[in-house]
This record gives sequence, C-alpha cells and structure tokens, in this order.
Amino acid sequence: MSRILEVHWLGTVPYAEAVDLQKRLVEQRKTDAIPDQLLLLEHPPVITLGVKTREDRTHILATAETLEEQGVEVFESGRGGDVTYHGPGQLVGYPIIDLRPDRCDVHRYVRDLEEMLIQAAASFGVGATRLPGLTGVWVGEEKLAAIGVRIARWVTSHGFALNVAPRLEHFDLIVPCGIADKGVTSLEKLTGKHIEVSSAIPLITDAFSSVFDRVAVAPAPLN
Repeated sequence: MSRILEVHWLGTVPYAEAVDLQKRLVEQRKTDAIPDQLLLLEHPPVITLGVKTREDRTHILATAETLEEQGVEVFESGRGGDVTYHGPGQLVGYPIIDLRPDRCDVHRYVRDLEEMLIQAAASFGVGATRLPGLTGVWVGEEKLAAIGVRIARWVTSHGFALNVAPRLEHFDLIVPCGIADKGVTSLEKLTGKHIEVSSAIPLITDAFSSVFDRVAVAPAPLN
C-alpha cells in the first residue's frame, strides 16, 4: 500500500537553516512521529562540500575574495559526494523518507532519485539520461541535476538539485561534483524558454510519488 508523503514548498531558505530543519525531521521520522516528507526549496548562493572534500577545497576555483564579492558562502554539508553549488533558480529537494522495510538499498535509492528527475525533465520535453559511472542526471555531457544523500538508520536526508534556471556562470566557481571534463546545463537553457522554479514543483511531486510509491498530501506545519 502507498505511503503518505507530505510535500512542503518552503521558498528560499538559507542552507544552514535547511540542514538544521532536516536534522530535526530525521529524528522525528525515525520514531514515526511524522510521515515521510519532501522539502522543496531554493537556497541563496552557496557552495557545499560533501564528505569527500570537507578537508580539501581544491575543487573551489574562486578565491575567497571573489566568493565574497558575489555573495556566495561555503558550507560543509555532511552529505555524500564532492563539491556542488546551490542558488536561486535551482529547485532543491530534501526527501526525509524511511526506506524500510523494502527499499533498504543505497544504490537503488540513488538510482530511483535519478529516475524521478529523468521523468520530471521529460515533462518539460527534455530527454535526460544517466551516464555510466557517474551520479546525477545528464543531457549529453552536461549535468542537469545533482544528487548527494545521507542515510541514517534507513531514513534519508539531503537529496537532489534540479537546475531549472540558475545562473550557470556560478558553476564556474567550482569543479562541479569534482568532474572537470563535464559541463552544467539547465531546463531554461535546453528549452530556450523562461521557466519559473515553481512550475517544476508539481512535476517533481508527481514523479517522486510515482517512483517511490507515495501519495502526496497537504503537509502539516513543520516543527
């Protein structure tokens, strides 16, 4: 039987605030105090470091002065993966879901997130795919969506970032996900049309519900 999924559109949320919110919700989800959650939001410009790079900032190409001038902060995230960028025009999703009892497979979870994003991109007429050996969703040699997850006692946090219409030049500040020979793209660039982040929310919600066998419902207030 499908599980309930409460979907929250939070608007623009500072990265540190979103991390703290996820920590609280993960603890509540572990005790079944809340059902599965999907947080959808945007971040102010921020470069985040995964566990691979928290001691190594060589994949940040910009100087501290340049980052300060452009209003981009740097944050150690605690998720898996390398360095990535979040900013306005990017739809970020943080699923707080319990993978028990039948989805306790980290590899499958990441592949399911990729499938969900591929379906959402198709709704915009964009044919996105996977690339062998690489995480995320791609169009040709350019990344359309990044994935970096954390799982504790089979409850998930962190998640995905879909490039709807971000400032693509901000990705030049880093080596995105530590992959130097690939580019970054967006739905707006690929379609040649102006796309609001809000237009992707129902498509992501529908695709997530389908892939993860959830029923999306109006959320209760977050504590």
